[in-house]
Amino acid sequence: MIQKALTFDDILLVPQYSNIKSRGEIDIGNNLDANLQLSLPIIASPMDTVCEGSMANHMSRNGGLGIIHRYNTIDEQVQHVASAKDNTNQTVGAAVGVTDDFEERACALKDAGVDVICVDIAHGHHILMKRALVILKDMFGDSIHIMAGNVATKEGVCDLVRWGADSIRVGIGGGSICSTRIQTGHGVPNLAAIMECAQAELEHPVPLIADGGIKNPGDIVKALALGADFVMVGSLLAGTIETPGDIIYSSDNSKYKTYRGMASKDAQMNWRGRVSSLEGVSTFVPLRGSVADILQGLDRSIRSGFSYSGAHNIQEFREKVKFVMQTSAGLTESRTHIIK
Repeated sequence: MIQKALTFDDILLVPQYSNIKSRGEIDIGNNLDANLQLSLPIIASPMDTVCEGSMANHMSRNGGLGIIHRYNTIDEQVQHVASAKDNTNQTVGAAVGVTDDFEERACALKDAGVDVICVDIAHGHHILMKRALVILKDMFGDSIHIMAGNVATKEGVCDLVRWGADSIRVGIGGGSICSTRIQTGHGVPNLAAIMECAQAELEHPVPLIADGGIKNPGDIVKALALGADFVMVGSLLAGTIETPGDIIYSSDNSKYKTYRGMASKDAQMNWRGRVSSLEGVSTFVPLRGSVADILQGLDRSIRSGFSYSGAHNIQEFREKVKFVMQTSAGLTESRTHIIK
């Protein structure tokens, strides 16, 4: 029998009695580990049109975390780390791959003061991930947090924990500019992947980061309710002033910025000079103002979401949450629909 797999638009959370009088009573923070606590459970994706030094700095200032992308030289990435950490209170992450210079890059990033090294590959349940995690854990022990991914199964989570990961990104092919599922036929709808991966908690408790498929604040709330400890986003931050790249002006003087998947043709040609499998696209998005404004809006919406279930924090939210499946007509009703 083929298993049914749900994603964010397939469900709604059921409103419940709430004694919460103010959003200020709600704590939406969570711990990556004993030493890394984020007051906003949002992580900026390690993409070259999303997160460099400026984005990482502003993510930390607003309670989240930015992962500086790896599609550059080691020196360039270290400079981005330095620009993000204008004081020791800033929490900053940076990505490495699993081949070529990843050991040298990881050492340079640790020396530069990063708090999180993210081992960043599209298919994380892989022998090269195992090799990289074993090497990095042997090099650093518990002196730095190692995030790894992406996976979409309980088995993937369990293996990555055994290999040395301290937190795990969940999601294969769900990103807004990712075409992995179309090109390869592989993937799992992201809410189903989160629920599947959360089943590893009893055997291998580890923070899970929902990565991909999140289109709006309600999707963040659903991800947190059903097993994710954090969310990683790209499109929700794309087009902000703090994203890398110049502002592009259209013929009518509208302002845009580039947003692209790292497996798109443009990105691959830019960072390695050749194209292999095409599993992403490149586009332009309107300039959206400061990332601080975006994050503050997300913060308010997440807190409101918790209040509808009468939950004061993520743990209580998970214990209380109830959800229903909705039809396509229900989804239409859920969206604003007076304007035709």
